[in-house]
Amino acid sequence: MSGIAGFYHPKKNYMEREEYFHNQLKRFNRSLKKRGADDSGTYLSAHFGLSQARLAISGLGPSPEHIRGVSLGHEPVLMRHCGRSFALVMDGEIYNQEELLPELSHILKGDGPFSDGMVLLAGYIKEGPDFIKKANGVFAAAVCDLEKRSLFLFRDRLGIKPLFYTKAGEDFLFASEIKALLTWPGVAACLDRDGLNEVFSIGPARTPGKAVFRDMYEVRPGCFLAISPDGQREITYWNLESRPHEDSYEDTVEKTSFLIQDAVRRQLQAEVPVCTFLSGGVDSSLVSAICARELKKKNRRLSTYSFEFQDSEKYFKASSYQPSLDAPYVKKMVEFLDSDHTVLTCSSKDQYDALFASVEAHDLPCMADVDSSMLWFCTQVGERRKIALTGECADEIFGGYPWFHRPELFSLDTFPWSADMAARKVLLKDSFAAELDMDGYAERTYRDAVSQVPLLEGESGDAKKRRILFFLNLRWVMQTLLNRMDRDAAAGKIGARVPFADYRIVEYLWNVPWEMKSKNGVVKSLLREAGRGLLPEEILFRRKSPYPKTYDTGYESMLADGMRQILDDSSSPILPFLDRKKTEVFLTSPADYGRPWYGQLMAAPQMMAYILQLNYWMKQYHVTLV
Repeated sequence: MSGIAGFYHPKKNYMEREEYFHNQLKRFNRSLKKRGADDSGTYLSAHFGLSQARLAISGLGPSPEHIRGVSLGHEPVLMRHCGRSFALVMDGEIYNQEELLPELSHILKGDGPFSDGMVLLAGYIKEGPDFIKKANGVFAAAVCDLEKRSLFLFRDRLGIKPLFYTKAGEDFLFASEIKALLTWPGVAACLDRDGLNEVFSIGPARTPGKAVFRDMYEVRPGCFLAISPDGQREITYWNLESRPHEDSYEDTVEKTSFLIQDAVRRQLQAEVPVCTFLSGGVDSSLVSAICARELKKKNRRLSTYSFEFQDSEKYFKASSYQPSLDAPYVKKMVEFLDSDHTVLTCSSKDQYDALFASVEAHDLPCMADVDSSMLWFCTQVGERRKIALTGECADEIFGGYPWFHRPELFSLDTFPWSADMAARKVLLKDSFAAELDMDGYAERTYRDAVSQVPLLEGESGDAKKRRILFFLNLRWVMQTLLNRMDRDAAAGKIGARVPFADYRIVEYLWNVPWEMKSKNGVVKSLLREAGRGLLPEEILFRRKSPYPKTYDTGYESMLADGMRQILDDSSSPILPFLDRKKTEVFLTSPADYGRPWYGQLMAAPQMMAYILQLNYWMKQYHVTLV
């Protein structure tokens, strides 16, 4: 886990104001401190400035040959080869380093160890930017080719690591988080009509490549930017390819099982103790079982952590979305794994307070209490461990969500997890919603997303619709959850790994037909079959239950009180958008958990929490409307 940032200008000489720009690099580092509290460094040359703050979850590696302008610290990575100079900053990890090292031995001298950044930079030196196609990992990286005066920004295939960018005059800026960009003089948090639509009409999701604020962007997953004296280009180096699936069902189960186990084994490697998040569901339980088995081979015991709300048994209400509590299944898995287990219990006050910390973690409004409780959990685990493996992303690639199975959701011709626009407008002034054309923005965004689906020639009907739905899940729902995991883990000072998001699994599952993914109508049956022999049957075929949320009426009262404070404060920046009468009626109405407006869990109480986040965000970040 790291925070990276930098600036670039192919004609400006930053060394003419060396102290000024070194101070800017230090401001970058301070703003990204939560992503990397253990080590930091800066690099400044005529055309480039680089900053990195690093969480030490593996060896820092030997310091490479330094070139002029480097400060103390092991990052950035600096190399010289054949008379040319290169520099790199990187957030992330390369999981296939062993396979890559032999072909890089003429650049990486000696026996190592070599940091992931050193491997990536050596690969660039050997093959140029196309080397990124060989890397299996999660990364946001910037490579400076000094003699060519060129900058390359790389982002991993599925967007697990963030990388934002903007321009300030003629200076090109990039950073892991938006807050770092805002430390540059003249860069402001401006919100235009599209930005308002991003947060009100499709939020907490974001259109790929957009950063909500005007003139800010994010490198899209599977892409890299090439910036040089000749201009700026975006190159897509990875995309899903649709082809007929030719493996038998038995071979599909076997290959799926291998890919999952291989991804977990690769991501289990670390020089510090590793733990897992354990919910008692099939996804996290399978990851935990593989980890426990591998650690036992080394006579080590797995540490597991689970999350629950205070008095959850008292307040829990079963629904079609959330049929059961996790605790009984967690207990069964702990006994099965013989893990060193810790239950972390979150109070409603903890969750409410973390609503605002989660905005600062994202620099944007996010998934309300679905996000804040995860941040609280990551912070607690981060006090005990530095790396956690999680079960995120299995639902997206194996088809676990209700919109894959419920006809009324599957048949929708819009984002099925965000179809209820009426719920989004319930607190807003009618004139504001009409001026934004919220329905039109969501419709245009959906149509544009569908146009990008790599369809299989000749595919039609339900098969075509499911391919579209899987693509939208990967690009939208999964990205939202990956953002949540990355920012909350970073704020909690823990590196969260997501083995189900290994691109090889995603590529393979993309073409597996629905009849294999959900054989005999069993939700995620392919995943369950791939886990046979690794989990107890009771866990393997447990009915899906999503990430928990509280049903404590005391929490709803806190949200309502927070909303009333907004209404009573004439300086509240969100007031111009809210309809006071509609809001006051809403605050006295019973909570409606059965009508989610985003995903499965964001219903009426989460609308209040989201508005609280929006108001805090606009005030804290001095958001201006343009």
